Amino acid sequence: MKVAKFGGSSVSNASQIKKVLDIVNEDPERKIIIVSAPGKRHKDDIKTTDLLIRLYEKVLNNLNYQDKKKEIIQRYADILEELNMEKTLLTTIDETLETIIETLKEQPPRLYDALLSCGENFNAQLIASYNNSKGYKTTYLSPKDAGILVTDLPQQAQILEEAYDEIYKLRDIEGKIIIPGFFGVSKHDFIVTFPRGGSDITGAIIARGVKASLYENFTDVSGIYRANPNVIKNPELIEEITYREMRELSYAGFSVFHDEALQPLYKHRIPVVIKNTNRPQDKGTFIRHERDINNKNVIIGISCDKDFTVINIKKYLMNRQVGFTRKVLGILEDYNISFDHMPSGIDSISIIMRTSQIKNKEKDVLNAIRKKCDVDELSIEHNLAILMIVGEGMNKVVGTANKITHALAESNINIKMLNQGSSEISMMFGISVEDADKAVLSTYEYCYHGICLKNLCKSK
Repeated sequence: MKVAKFGGSSVSNASQIKKVLDIVNEDPERKIIIVSAPGKRHKDDIKTTDLLIRLYEKVLNNLNYQDKKKEIIQRYADILEELNMEKTLLTTIDETLETIIETLKEQPPRLYDALLSCGENFNAQLIASYNNSKGYKTTYLSPKDAGILVTDLPQQAQILEEAYDEIYKLRDIEGKIIIPGFFGVSKHDFIVTFPRGGSDITGAIIARGVKASLYENFTDVSGIYRANPNVIKNPELIEEITYREMRELSYAGFSVFHDEALQPLYKHRIPVVIKNTNRPQDKGTFIRHERDINNKNVIIGISCDKDFTVINIKKYLMNRQVGFTRKVLGILEDYNISFDHMPSGIDSISIIMRTSQIKNKEKDVLNAIRKKCDVDELSIEHNLAILMIVGEGMNKVVGTANKITHALAESNINIKMLNQGSSEISMMFGISVEDADKAVLSTYEYCYHGICLKNLCKSK
């Protein structure tokens, strides 16, 4: 049994939905389908989810929201018209939106989740109805009916372990099943959304719950590239990657697959394949528990993410002061700040975090560190980018780090800090934001083609 998830661009209009159902219906093993809200139909279009956010903002500010509601309804009206379907669903959409607004307008976090869930929910109903009309037995199931029971914190849904027993029962339903992605239902009967991009998470949860043989994630690209195609012209496609490698690359900016979606699959070793709705014949990229590694494919991918901040702390004989690091991390915990990396020396530590984590808290955090930790030097630096070099088995190949540092030096890029985790699956380089794209280009060309960036520029 396969579980297939289709992203927003794959279900953005009638012609795309027809492609999706052709893919679904041609393979009897594709039993359970997870769908997103309609995405952009063209470059300047607006995603349905963004329209729902604007509707929420209108309601929140006590403004007239009728025009925005009509705009949302029109997105589905266009699809229904192109599919030659009856328009009865439009009445359901209108009434549902009004009921949600009336019921939850005094509870903004609940209103936000409930409204945003509508994009996926209406689309799932529409697609299931159309597939039934074409003679394919198809059941629409809401997340509640599918057994997706989650925690109750708005916008931060986490699946409850007890839900998986209920989800497993989906195997007994005949025909195709279509479930909206992005949200679940709490024990208090509230709709709770996963983090944005959460349709990937829904698909992973269902795949684990029914013990699928494969989780297919259909999007608008034919797999995962070794580097950002917006930076590297025609980068190589990755044929096979491990869960751990994908997690590292997702963290560092690869947005093809939501990194939290790997968690339900990892333990049970359910493989994932990233495929292209518009080119379903392409092999795609497989994400597995392990892959064959040789000296030529050790570095699986290169990524660079921006908007990081680093706190630099120096204290003489820091390594002999028991509990020093615990004090610092305790301060971050007090301010609800999570960090990403912590390179250290015997008398210094650097704490790297997303800039958003410390926004509006910077002064208070620094004062608390000075007061409680009696440091010699304390500084904070913004506009940091994190270059990630990822690959299983890098520790077994001599000279990998030398390749990276050589490529960066040849491009005149200063390395502000370097960190390699104990897993030895990735190397992190802290660089200036203005060097981010150049760093990806230089390391990619040198690692995969043996070409220094300055020589590449000369040849051009």
